[in-house]
Amino acid sequence: MTAKMNERSERNMVGVHPVLVAVARKANEICKAKYGFEITFIEGLRTDARQLELYAQGRTTKGPIVTWTLESKHKRQASGFGEAIDGAHISGKSVLWNDCDKIAKCMFEAADMLSAKIRWGADWDMDGKPREKGETDSPHFELAR
Repeated sequence: MTAKMNERSERNMVGVHPVLVAVARKANEICKAKYGFEITFIEGLRTDARQLELYAQGRTTKGPIVTWTLESKHKRQASGFGEAIDGAHISGKSVLWNDCDKIAKCMFEAADMLSAKIRWGADWDMDGKPREKGETDSPHFELAR
């Protein structure tokens, strides 16, 4: 059994596919051991209203564009679960975005250990070359099929 994560992360895992939850928990253990920090999973399952709110950001409401679709894997899928999560390193009140690559290493190591297939938002085409086509969603991980 993999150890639970911080309260915020556990709360944000409600409604997320159990395979992705297991990967997230294992990745958190790996990050703590290798890098000395805990991953905070800041988003999991989204409602239609939440996805619409995020889609409007940078278009009809203030803020930067943070999503390019209304049909995100964060929303409930045919599996009955959300199949995407966003994770970051949070220290105090600061998000340390520079640690996204470390989190990705932990997520992929955990996925390999659990025989799960995931896709990273910084490497949508899954060719192992992050950001080569301008992919910018580094906190995002989803089940790949």
